[in-house]
Amino acid sequence: MHVILTGCEYVGTTTLGWAISRWAKGVMGGHHWFHDHWKIPEVSHQPHTREENQGFLALSANLRESFQRYHMEYHLQPGFYGSPHHVMVGFHIDEAVYAPLYYGYGEPGEYGDRESAARTTEAALLEIARDTVLILLKASPEAIKARMKAEPHENALVKDGDVEKVLAAFEDQHTRSLLRKKIVIDNTEQTVAESLADFVTQIQPFLFHADRSRILTRNLPK
Repeated sequence: MHVILTGCEYVGTTTLGWAISRWAKGVMGGHHWFHDHWKIPEVSHQPHTREENQGFLALSANLRESFQRYHMEYHLQPGFYGSPHHVMVGFHIDEAVYAPLYYGYGEPGEYGDRESAARTTEAALLEIARDTVLILLKASPEAIKARMKAEPHENALVKDGDVEKVLAAFEDQHTRSLLRKKIVIDNTEQTVAESLADFVTQIQPFLFHADRSRILTRNLPK
């Protein structure tokens, strides 16, 4: 099962991503890769120190663009993404939305255009793992702003005045995506458990035979 979970900062993609990963491991077994390291400066599985984050932010926009381009390319290798299970949070969609707004690169028509790169990435994904499902997790602007105030992130990207714009940009990327297996979950008034249940219901038509076989085998009497 390959899932790419996207949505505006503070919508809860990390929380739901972990819930999906735990669910998948519980019903299918095996190892499930989880990747949530695309938002600058948090670009590694390993937590960075504050000094390391500041050092990354001090790089020029050109250097950060190069790092993120190679970073994404690494995760697209067939020997990596081609393994049976991955949950990606943000990935190329984060870059398409946030790079032009906050990173200083990726504008349409310029070198490193992230809109163009997003579609190229998706064409590669369809070659490597045809089962990839794109999930848009969304909430109302009011809910996002309330969460921003209640639990502000140390390296927050999205500004209060940009929430509507960012939500619309993620919706647009979801619509424009070349990935045809798509899910939308609105967690404005949902608990994590309810969002996970919504995902489990919606993912059923997109599960490949191999996933269904793993689920059946996993649940056979011992």
